Amino acid sequence: MNWGVFEGLLSGVNKYSTAFGRVWLSLVFIFRLLVYLVAAERVWSDDHKDFDCNTRQPGCTNVCFDHFFPISHIRLWALQLILVTCPSLLVIMHVAYREAKEQRLRETQGDSYRCIYPNPGKKRGGLWWTYLLSLIFKASVDVVFLYIFYRFYRNYTLPRLVKCELPPCPNMVDCFISRPTEKNIFTLFMVVTTCVCVVLNLVEATYLIGKRCHECLEPGEGDSRRHSSFLELPGESRSCSPGLQLLGCSSSSVPQCSSAELGCA
Repeated sequence: MNWGVFEGLLSGVNKYSTAFGRVWLSLVFIFRLLVYLVAAERVWSDDHKDFDCNTRQPGCTNVCFDHFFPISHIRLWALQLILVTCPSLLVIMHVAYREAKEQRLRETQGDSYRCIYPNPGKKRGGLWWTYLLSLIFKASVDVVFLYIFYRFYRNYTLPRLVKCELPPCPNMVDCFISRPTEKNIFTLFMVVTTCVCVVLNLVEATYLIGKRCHECLEPGEGDSRRHSSFLELPGESRSCSPGLQLLGCSSSSVPQCSSAELGCA
């Protein structure tokens, strides 16, 4: 695994996340991904080899193992981590799209081009919706996988002894699972961290919606600010010529820019 590339992606996601998003990202990286890579894979590496049944009937052990382990914990967790982290990368791609659009305008129109996104990483307009939908998607994925684990492995636990009477077993045979206590501890740990991640996603989504509602309902705010900051329509974009930047991006045809929006190129 190329940790340099992963570190770059991680820093990019951190850059455009809120405080709750940074906590979620740290939790996923440290308590889920690292635990999965360092410990969990080794714990489940011998699950089929050490699944013993008290019979020599050919095929009986394989049939019983497939019945009690329809999908391995490791493969489910791998798929879960992939689906959970992908929406965060979509946010980075959206910001990169904004920056590329600004660059194209700068190259085609020169220094007097009108700036569409004064701050491409600021969660306004389409990026706000992308970020919010990514939170909902991540929480939904975790909830779905929690339900899948519960359906396949009731109460998220593995018994020490299972009884199997499926063909071609000659009769009811006893089968023993390898290291069930250790596997139960890791399963409980992953379930708890997943629940915490779901709560963080919901809290962050509530924070974003509450903050947006507060900004829209704040007294003294004009319609021009709502349209320019929330919708970011191209027709209401700010000029980014060098002369206007030195004067605070002000002119008779464009509204005043705040200090945070200076140097929007």
